[in-house]
Amino acid sequence: MVTIKKVESKKDLTRFVDFLYDLFDGNPYFVPPLFSDEYNCLDKNKNAAFEFCEAEYFLAVDENDKVLGRIAGIVNHKANKRWDRKRVRFGWFDFVDDREVSAKLLQAVEEYGKSKGMNEICGPFGFTDLDKEGMLTEGFDQLGTMMTSYGAPYYKEHMADMPGYEIAVKYLETKMYCPKEVPAKYLKVGELITKRYNLHVYKPTRWELLFGGLGQKVFELCNESYKDIYGYNELSPKQIKQYIAQYIPFVNPEFLCLIRDHNTPDKKLVGFGLSIPSLSRALQKTKRGRLLPFGWWHIVKTLYISKTSPIIDLLLIGVLPEYRAKGANSLLFTDLIPRYIKYGCEWAETQVQLEDNAHAISQWGPLDPVFPKRRRCFAKKL
Repeated sequence: MVTIKKVESKKDLTRFVDFLYDLFDGNPYFVPPLFSDEYNCLDKNKNAAFEFCEAEYFLAVDENDKVLGRIAGIVNHKANKRWDRKRVRFGWFDFVDDREVSAKLLQAVEEYGKSKGMNEICGPFGFTDLDKEGMLTEGFDQLGTMMTSYGAPYYKEHMADMPGYEIAVKYLETKMYCPKEVPAKYLKVGELITKRYNLHVYKPTRWELLFGGLGQKVFELCNESYKDIYGYNELSPKQIKQYIAQYIPFVNPEFLCLIRDHNTPDKKLVGFGLSIPSLSRALQKTKRGRLLPFGWWHIVKTLYISKTSPIIDLLLIGVLPEYRAKGANSLLFTDLIPRYIKYGCEWAETQVQLEDNAHAISQWGPLDPVFPKRRRCFAKKL
């Protein structure tokens, strides 16, 4: 017998987070998220997204109170207003291979959404677009990344048989093998736009990012460059402050490239590319996503001590719309690719991108990209 329980205590929330480590224990492709990041993201007193979101979390348990699955129901009021919809999101959706478990978990979020006046359900999504989104439907034999979620092959089978649910969004992840030199097309376009538009690469210091206001400008640029992407809602000042504190300490400025327009009085920031050495293997060496006793060492070693990494994670790329047509992206690649080569990179991998975002995907063309992972989001009218 399967029972649905609402998460109502810190102990419940710990069980909610821990379930994932139990479900995929020993899976060589699963990358465990940091427990502290997951817990704090779901903590209504710590996540700045609760300025405009509300949420409930649910556990599926058996007669012995063993956890069989989990799900989050989220109402993002800012996104709903921006896109003129009444949508409840489902996320953190993980479960054993039991149709009763997955069905009852989704039903719990459907009922929660109805109680909040919502008329559709869609997911998997997080609170914002910087959370993990999309259910893995291809690429189960590929190593995951820190910024994406893993999932069992039976997940998509459950969704395919779930009455009323249809595919709403299609994502892919792009993988490029590191070239021996910067492709000629990038070099040519980069040189041209530097001369024609007076755009230049700027390499910031960590101090500028943390305390000099540059981190703030990067996330403001993120808001502006992503504003028309499906479902995006801009990050609030409180969220930006939270993300600067959470992520900038992980950033090696060598792998962050900024583009500035020197034709403007303040050398306006018009583009950025943020990447890091992959933390996937380091996270796999932690104990259930904990930094203690020795998990912190594997992360510190990867980020700050090791001078080589076979994998680079391309976390975020943003260019103001009016500068995309000018080829500003090429400046990012001409700066970063030589650094990846020097670092011994074998391949780089993007985070999720919309399958129909032809412009974003075409920018990788000179690198002969492949698409080993695909994801889907599913929606249903309530």
